[in-house]
Amino acid sequence: QVQLVESGGGLVPPGGSLRLSCVASGRPLSGYPMGWFRQAPGKEREFVAVIARGATSSYYSDSAKGRFTISRDNAKNTVYLEMNSLKPEDTAVYFCATARTVMARIPSDYTYWGQGTQVTVSS
Repeated sequence: QVQLVESGGGLVPPGGSLRLSCVASGRPLSGYPMGWFRQAPGKEREFVAVIARGATSSYYSDSAKGRFTISRDNAKNTVYLEMNSLKPEDTAVYFCATARTVMARIPSDYTYWGQGTQVTVSS
């Protein structure tokens, strides 16, 4: 079992930045590719980014590419999502999760999930 706890969400104006963190316990995070998803009210959970076990590769959704950066610190059992140039359409609950492979893009390819952290982009 892996327990994941996200933090770092909040209210930010358009164009602002946030850094989300996801801390794991129970098993070493180094054993898993890790991903971030988001879910806006009334919408399906949407892939944002994924990073390989050793951070050797990462992939992004089209909406995240160029604005978001996923990273990890296995020594701290933590994964991060740096979000810049935020837009109102980025408003959602953001979740981290353990992936089966670094090519995982849909929720069913992920096993353990955190509770999520709310990000609201509004002036």
